[in-house]
Amino acid sequence: MGEEKKDLFKDYVAETVEYDEEIDGSDEHKIRENHLSTKENLVEKIKKAKAAAKGNQTTFRQNIRTENEK
Repeated sequence: MGEEKKDLFKDYVAETVEYDEEIDGSDEHKIRENHLSTKENLVEKIKKAKAAAKGNQTTFRQNIRTENEK
């Protein structure tokens, strides 16, 4: 059975397939790329805003009381 598999693919040559808009007829890949880049920009903007908001905030903490404290 191993011999049959080797014979089946002995003439196989891999080829590179490229996207052709006329043949494939869709620009969904462009829309997806646009959504991903927009999402990336918004995530970065939100991270910066959160970091800026945290930087201006001063937190004062009191000691934590326990039940055993007298």
